[in-house]
Amino acid sequence: MLSTARIPHHTPRLALVHDWLNQVGGAESVLETLVGMFPGAPVYTSMYAPEIMPARYRAWDIRTTFIQRLPGVTRHHQVYMPVYPLAFSGLRLTGYDLILSNKSGFCHFVAAPQNARHVCYCLTPTRFLWQYETYREREGLPPAADLALRPVVSLLRRWDYAAAQRVSHFVAISTEVQERIRRYYRRESTIIFPPVDLARFLPSGEAPSDYFLAGGRLIPYKRVDLAVRACTELGLKLLVYGDGRDRPALEKMAGPSVTFLGRVPWDELVCLFQRARAFIFPGRDDFGIAPLEAQAAGRPVVAYAGGGALDTVLPGQTGELFADQTVESLKTVLSTFNPSAYDPAACRANAERFGTERFEQELREFLLSAA
Repeated sequence: MLSTARIPHHTPRLALVHDWLNQVGGAESVLETLVGMFPGAPVYTSMYAPEIMPARYRAWDIRTTFIQRLPGVTRHHQVYMPVYPLAFSGLRLTGYDLILSNKSGFCHFVAAPQNARHVCYCLTPTRFLWQYETYREREGLPPAADLALRPVVSLLRRWDYAAAQRVSHFVAISTEVQERIRRYYRRESTIIFPPVDLARFLPSGEAPSDYFLAGGRLIPYKRVDLAVRACTELGLKLLVYGDGRDRPALEKMAGPSVTFLGRVPWDELVCLFQRARAFIFPGRDDFGIAPLEAQAAGRPVVAYAGGGALDTVLPGQTGELFADQTVESLKTVLSTFNPSAYDPAACRANAERFGTERFEQELREFLLSAA
């Protein structure tokens, strides 16, 4: 357990801060671990959609901002991006000794009380701001919208940078994110890889089936379109799980070898991982937990050679990396991919370097040193 020798004993003393609770992804997996580590600690967030989130979240002490009352925000939270800095900077967190923010958006804007520490577990510097050109191209923004957004983005960047200077300590989830923190915020950070639920994903011992697997949140930057197009053109069987705003477009481009499963229960998802020829991870993600879930289940990964995959996939041992984020580059790897060339035990052993116990120990030690 986290020693309290250097942390005052009054209650409450630690607050968790999270950007928004209207979707389930890697950020929420981290948050669930943090809530488990610090039971009773309140979770401050911009807004919360209990009908969308897992039922177990309803037992948490979740505290929202005025954004909760904005029309349609839980379904279309991106529309209100300029408002988030105001919402988080307006939170009053008096009485806490340690603020732990789990950030990919604007939750690091919270003001720590005097003499308190703010540790930011940084999933990424706000992508919409600092990688705006990529966002603009990916979303196909019309010129008028681009023209209107640019001054807003410029202002928000200045605010975002200023908020980052008020953070006591940054923790990065990968070498990619560590470099972004250094480049955009001019701050140093410590890497603590996110937790992966290894106990849930175990090798089955069975031979792989005939399909590749891809999926998760079907949104543009995940680049599931590359997997759909490559498997369609090669006639390879691909199962796509999950949902998101990209799904209609992905279904239109998919051939008969591609099947969309929608949201699937955890036990079914584990089976899908266990029997896949490989998990395809075509996006440039900040870290990417799904490739490690696949490896924990004993299956190799085919990933784009960028972002967190550089930390988690061992080429020739636990999968392969394709060099360019293009259909042709992915096809080159898939066309010669041999699933029997990868030892399930080696895949599992690599995933075990990223387990939840390791994360909890490293984070507790860091928080103790930062207290």
